[in-house]
Amino acid sequence: MSSIDPTGAEWVKSSYSDGQGGQCVEWLPSHAMTHGVVPVRDSKNPHGLTLTFSGDGWSSFVSSIRGEEFPTI
Repeated sequence: MSSIDPTGAEWVKSSYSDGQGGQCVEWLPSHAMTHGVVPVRDSKNPHGLTLTFSGDGWSSFVSSIRGEEFPTI
């Protein structure tokens, strides 16, 4: 798996992220398209950890979110 260099990268905030300062998820489409993995990070902590998903894994995760399959706290 390739490493992710976020320097100068254009992270995109999820349209599902709360605009009030909570639950902000960003992803890196350019990396996803060129490397086949989807990098995801917390926009409130851009220098923190980055998770990576396979394309199929990310698609399943997004479908589950849209289908409200996860319990809310």
